[in-house]
Amino acid sequence: MAESVQIREVGMRDGLQSIAEIMPTETKLAWLDAEYAAGVREIEVSSFVPPKLLPQLADAEAVVKHALTLPGLTVSALIPNSRGAERGLALGVHEMNFVLSVSEGHNLSNVRRSTEESVADFRRVVELCREQGGANRPRVNCGLATSFGCTIEGDVDEDRVRRIANEVAAAGADGIILADTVGYGNPAAIGRVFRRVIADIAPVPVAAHFHDTRGLGLANVLAAFAAGCKAFDASLGGLGGCPYAPGATGNIVLEDTVFMFESMGLETGIDLEKLAAAREIVHRALPEVMLYGAIAKAGLPRNFHPVAQAA
Repeated sequence: MAESVQIREVGMRDGLQSIAEIMPTETKLAWLDAEYAAGVREIEVSSFVPPKLLPQLADAEAVVKHALTLPGLTVSALIPNSRGAERGLALGVHEMNFVLSVSEGHNLSNVRRSTEESVADFRRVVELCREQGGANRPRVNCGLATSFGCTIEGDVDEDRVRRIANEVAAAGADGIILADTVGYGNPAAIGRVFRRVIADIAPVPVAAHFHDTRGLGLANVLAAFAAGCKAFDASLGGLGGCPYAPGATGNIVLEDTVFMFESMGLETGIDLEKLAAAREIVHRALPEVMLYGAIAKAGLPRNFHPVAQAA
């Protein structure tokens, strides 16, 4: 059996939230189906934020309900607060990703409260899910945004990242996501922080969420992987960015991330050729939006053999 890594698609949430042009719900469902057909088995399909704040994600319920009909798909959604968690519980999502920022300035800009207040709200979310979720309660992850730098405050203290990671782990997080929200991270810092946080909170799993703002996205993925991380967020065509973080460009490219790991002999379960169909759906729906990716531009090399087929 080849070693495997887990890659979660976040383009339907993080990718679309910064795009003004509304993608029709039926197009989102076609995109979802195409990625599922390509073997993607974890997708963050939307965010439970007020529709007036993010009209692009006003159809969260419809998208979630369709996603839940796909066997074996882990359906996750972002939640900014306990009200979002209530929506997630009512719909029956498998996983909820609560997000707070390590940087006070970014947290105030993003959710209009201090990081300490967000940690307290995360505790309430965990308690709510334990009380109302029953035997099949959703996993509750906590994403630590701006873990490697902030466009508002600049450097972020690595010890502060560790302290907050330990706080949310103690509060009952099922997983923690360390996020380079604005693409300030470098491989050395990524390696240090992931090694320390993984050691601190084991056996709670630690995932990675990177942006490719300055071209270090895949290098940072490798640094996190070397430090023991086995789960990564990525976005089809590199869609993404943070509306509350000026200068933050797209997520790491899903296709390129899959190619890198498969080329290294690590199994992702994702078919790159079938991902092209999903990319075409997005391109037709958003023709003015730039899609990134070296594999989409250059194609697969002649000697490429997917791990599952080569095994």
